[in-house]
Amino acid sequence: MKSILVLEDSHFFEGKSFGTEGEKIAEVVFNTSMTGYQEILTDPSYKGQMVTMTYPLIGNYGVNEEDLESKVPQVEGFIVRELSQVMSNWRATGSLEDYLKKNHIIGIEGVDTRAITRILRLRGAMMGILSTKDFDRESLLQKVKQAPKMIGQDLVKGVTTSKPYTYNQQGSFKVVAMDYGIKTNILRCLESSGCQVTVLPGAASPDEIMKHRPDGLFLSNGPGDPAAVTYAIHTVQKLLGKLPIFGICLGHQILGLAYGGKTYKLKFGHRGANQPVMDLVTRKVAITSQNHGFAVDMSSLNPEEVELTHVNLNDQTVEGMRHKKFPIFSVQYHPEASPGPHDSLYLFDRFREMMMGWKLEVGRSKIKA
Repeated sequence: MKSILVLEDSHFFEGKSFGTEGEKIAEVVFNTSMTGYQEILTDPSYKGQMVTMTYPLIGNYGVNEEDLESKVPQVEGFIVRELSQVMSNWRATGSLEDYLKKNHIIGIEGVDTRAITRILRLRGAMMGILSTKDFDRESLLQKVKQAPKMIGQDLVKGVTTSKPYTYNQQGSFKVVAMDYGIKTNILRCLESSGCQVTVLPGAASPDEIMKHRPDGLFLSNGPGDPAAVTYAIHTVQKLLGKLPIFGICLGHQILGLAYGGKTYKLKFGHRGANQPVMDLVTRKVAITSQNHGFAVDMSSLNPEEVELTHVNLNDQTVEGMRHKKFPIFSVQYHPEASPGPHDSLYLFDRFREMMMGWKLEVGRSKIKA
């Protein structure tokens, strides 16, 4: 069936649809990963976006039940050059096309993804509409121009858990993980680091968090504009200095805002598994996986309280920071995605060591009292 993509700058692309039928409006972005399309599709950070894959052949190894980052796909649409008609992998339990159809996701193939990527690279990520039922370009353009932009949107409410749950009950450290759109592999990494993990909704209050008597607080990834998630910012502000905190992606941005800083929207964001990041402490460079459209403005933070620890070597944007007085650190990228493949897993060990030091310090304080 015919399908059409219209961008808000009037560019349009006609192709063949796959997955489900219908119409979707979302921010159009691109991802430079060569593999991992299933993880991309199910990453809650892509809520409100349709993804263009720069690698031309997608779907060749099918899908399986083990590599899901959330229970269902989160993208609004999927744009590829060629959908593979051959599915070849011993772990596969189904085809990509059937998976998208089952989960009501619109896809389009047979379009020039290099041209789309170049437009987004030069002009910035923009809103677009993907349709299999309306092919009037002027009509589609008017629809997309009337749609709300990404700035100012709180999309966390659409992906967070509705109630608390326990992921792992064994381990030396009790961790509360705030679900702003948490990826499953983050939970696996926390478990592997010896953590008992309780996952709470993104809007959980400081009292709800502290009643679990955690040794540490984890702030997860998630979609949308971090400045719009005001309830999370206020909660984190009240917990600064009260326990160790580790933030990833949106959690990193929320920490920046909780410190009193600012965030800003990147022109086209960082999305892919090949972003070079330098740890300014060790001077080592890690190849990282990233998915974000906003960044922390380091100049808006107090240098006597917050220190820059990691930087993106492509554009010098902030990739990590730590608090100088409290046991708190964060990174913008995804260490659990392991494109290096193990370049950044030390961060989970650092969180564990931080919690161990905190417990010892609290224990000494009780003895002195």
